[in-house]
Amino acid sequence: MIVDRRRLVAGAALVVAVPALARTRLPRVLLTTGMGRIVIELDTVRAPVTAGNFLRYVDRGLFADGHFYRVVRPNNDHNPATISVVQGGLSPREDLMPPIAHETTAITGIRNTDGVLSMARDAPGSATSEFSISVGDNPALDFGGARNPDGQGFAAFGRVVSGMTLVRRIDRLPADGPSDSPYTEGQMLARPIAFAIRRIRA
Repeated sequence: MIVDRRRLVAGAALVVAVPALARTRLPRVLLTTGMGRIVIELDTVRAPVTAGNFLRYVDRGLFADGHFYRVVRPNNDHNPATISVVQGGLSPREDLMPPIAHETTAITGIRNTDGVLSMARDAPGSATSEFSISVGDNPALDFGGARNPDGQGFAAFGRVVSGMTLVRRIDRLPADGPSDSPYTEGQMLARPIAFAIRRIRA
């Protein structure tokens, strides 16, 4: 039997490459509130545009004065495709960076499951700084889901690796704060939770 050495070398390289990819250390950030801390891992491999945008906000110090300000639960959701999320970010202000391209869950393979972060948006390609954390699984937020009439879903890009107990505590807070839209009525936190975010692993 004749062995093609070139095929052996190529095959060995592939075997080495797969474990190396599996060992990729994804960046992590620490979100600190007066109620406790949340550690988030950002998937810069599968969602490079969205996770990279989030990291730019972190690295520029823009999330030094962020807030969780909205909680959406089945008991206060005005959309028939109900979800359960805690939403935060910077809200409209002048120092936001330009909107980013929309990375659907069909592209990334990251589903909006418990503890996953996704970007808030209006039209596809309008996301900037606002994000939500899923409390439980939210398939309505995935590509093809019914949450948004355009069916494009919401770009998922990271996950909570520590601190979901705190996320669930925030999700249960009173949400009778003032709202500027009937759609978010009964969803705005009476007392928004201030946070800051910094890198803890490159």
